[in-house]
Amino acid sequence: MAVSLGDLKGRISQLLQGYTRNQQQISWLTAPMAATDTSFTVDTSTANGVSRGLVEIGSELILVNTFNSTTGLIQVSAGTNGRGRENTTPAIHSVNDIVTMDPDYPQQRITEAINDTIQATYPDLYVMNSFEFPKVAARYEYDMPAVAEDVFRVTVDTIGPSRVWFPSQAWRFNPQASLQPVDGTATGKSLQIMDMIVPGRTIRVMYSQKPGTLVNDTDDYLTIVGYPERTIDMIQYGAVARLLSGVESARLQQKSVESTERAALVPTSAASNASQYFWNMYLRRMNEEVDRLHQLFPTYQTFLA
Repeated sequence: MAVSLGDLKGRISQLLQGYTRNQQQISWLTAPMAATDTSFTVDTSTANGVSRGLVEIGSELILVNTFNSTTGLIQVSAGTNGRGRENTTPAIHSVNDIVTMDPDYPQQRITEAINDTIQATYPDLYVMNSFEFPKVAARYEYDMPAVAEDVFRVTVDTIGPSRVWFPSQAWRFNPQASLQPVDGTATGKSLQIMDMIVPGRTIRVMYSQKPGTLVNDTDDYLTIVGYPERTIDMIQYGAVARLLSGVESARLQQKSVESTERAALVPTSAASNASQYFWNMYLRRMNEEVDRLHQLFPTYQTFLA
């Protein structure tokens, strides 16, 4: 089953707050909202839940100044400066988009934690890809895809009915190839092959590349990131650990009435301990995936690498 960024964010939100989490105050838009609008209208039956401060629509954080519970009209603080707060991006919003009051874990922060976790897995984990090209007579250097970070294996199609791809043993990956228009490469990365190969035979290269970055809620994990779907739980554990590590600092915000009252009830380092638990789960799954990757893609001995 395909898993999107939106699915990941939903799973992580439940892990952060528990499956019996506190219900956040919400409303919803009753009119479209442009990226430059300085006011918006919400459902009048839930407008009383809106208060001054930050609200979230989609992945955008907006600073609210005043609200009218009778008409549902909400005014944004400081004009357009109140849009896209906390390094989020002002966006277009549609009717019935959910408005969340003072979210515990903003959607943008969850997205960042997911991508930070994915990118931190490299180079221990990497995406494997393949590239094929024909052998050209009297040519020893061939362009590689720009995303290639390293070459793991080079095999060559044999002549005859055997269908065996024999391993090339005299090759070298050049990640700093010449970019000269005439004699250089188009990508700045090349593969030098010194084996005696019959011209016209197909050469297959297995190479590694960095995982992709998720941007839109509809982005598919397998397609964009490149990791198999069995790694999704690993990414979830890492993202939760990163987000929980910031909760402990809320105990220091004694200007908040809620933080002051809960400080005596929540043990010191409770969030840090929970963060460490999920981090250990992440590291365990990470080690398992690294071992499995090495088993799935063994390397061959080469003489020029």
